[in-house]
Amino acid sequence: MSTPKGRLAARKWLIARRLSQAAFLMLFLSGPWLGLWIAKGNLAGSMTLDVLPLTDPFVALQSLVAGHLPALTALIGAAIVTVTYALIGGRVYCSWVCPINPVTDAASWAHRRLNLPKGWQPARATRLWILATVLAVSAATGTVAWEFVNPISLLHRGLVFGIGFGWTFVLAVFLFDLFVSRQGWCGHLCPVGAFYGQLGRKALLRVTARNRAACDDCMDCFAVCPEPQVLSPALRGATGQTPLILSPDCTNCGRCIDVCDLDVFRFTHRLDATPVPGRVAPGSRLTETQP
Repeated sequence: MSTPKGRLAARKWLIARRLSQAAFLMLFLSGPWLGLWIAKGNLAGSMTLDVLPLTDPFVALQSLVAGHLPALTALIGAAIVTVTYALIGGRVYCSWVCPINPVTDAASWAHRRLNLPKGWQPARATRLWILATVLAVSAATGTVAWEFVNPISLLHRGLVFGIGFGWTFVLAVFLFDLFVSRQGWCGHLCPVGAFYGQLGRKALLRVTARNRAACDDCMDCFAVCPEPQVLSPALRGATGQTPLILSPDCTNCGRCIDVCDLDVFRFTHRLDATPVPGRVAPGSRLTETQP
């Protein structure tokens, strides 16, 4: 029988993510709030310490299809960000950097606490169609179309300039996830997440269900995972099938690691070839030969 983790151990990756999100946000807010200009700009494009350019490659791509060639520093910044997320996982942006993630996490927590029905669940490919639509609109209008409605940028502007219309979009995301579609915004609609998911398809950083034979089907990991469909192939695979979560939809948030009292999950890399047994249903005998 498993021994439940302590409160801190069961939230260590969640706490680390919140600190990371707050740190990235304060890099940009320390200037307008405190006069300490560490990074000038926002997550769409910035210059850190007047030396390091960083550009959201999704913004750069919209600019290119709109017919506008970004400045050389912006292209260099986009290349730096692209290589970084291609290596560590595109959707690390969603769970470790994006300031909207705490909003959607709060909505998901409230949804579970209120025991609300799962609600409308559009196909996950919907976000890919929205991504394609954003690029098409940018090409047709000659603008970086998504920035007009991007909740990330609107939240940043709201924090800098105060209460405004932009907060309506942020509130709409929260209410959508709370009452309309559980984990619907990030999991089904957001084109930014769709873009970064494609960017990190071959990323090195991965979560593995290395100890999956110990799983007792408590379903806690499925309850907290923002992309629960990524868990089954790794967690319930047969002997010889990889325990690595290889889906580009995985955000590497670490919540499955946090909540599992049996330590089924851990962080690793995509080249990890450690052999593991297949899944054994609780109460059954192992019928497959372990490698």
